[in-house]
Amino acid sequence: MTNSEPTTSRQLILVTGPARSGKSEWAETLAAGSGKQVIYVATGQVDRADLEWLRRLEQHRNRRSVDWKTLEVPIELSPVVRASQPSDCLLIDSLGTWTANLLEQEAAVWATTQQDLLACLKSAEADVILVGEETGWGVVPAYPAGRLFRDRLGTLVRHIGAIADTVYLATGGYALNLSTLGTRLPLAKN
Repeated sequence: MTNSEPTTSRQLILVTGPARSGKSEWAETLAAGSGKQVIYVATGQVDRADLEWLRRLEQHRNRRSVDWKTLEVPIELSPVVRASQPSDCLLIDSLGTWTANLLEQEAAVWATTQQDLLACLKSAEADVILVGEETGWGVVPAYPAGRLFRDRLGTLVRHIGAIADTVYLATGGYALNLSTLGTRLPLAKN
């Protein structure tokens, strides 16, 4: 097989890192090199009143290849993953925005939502590249909603990292392959 032929095995890849670290750009580079039809799954909701947010969304759009299909999926990620085909490469950007969109879910509902996504990712036929923010590297948020967001996202990223084939950390202008540099931790029981 040459490098230009599409691969037949599926990959589950997590790209994580802090704000402005280049994690989305690295995920886009990986998707472009997959040899598969890229489906960009945008989890951000459009708020026409927030001009700064609209500029961020436009920056992401401008970086994407015109050959990529874009789906705006602020809530229902699992059905998109289930519907994917082996010839697809899903690029889901981002887990933090998706988690924020679901922050009002009760704890039991969130647990079911998270488990459903994890199950879909484990059985996905497509390549799936997920972008997840690291929010817990700073101070503990002063407000309950901030702590809830940080804890839910941190747990979700850890669970996805546990099932991912490859995990990258984007920071300081580098993408580090944690799968080859690190040791996988056992999952906490909580």
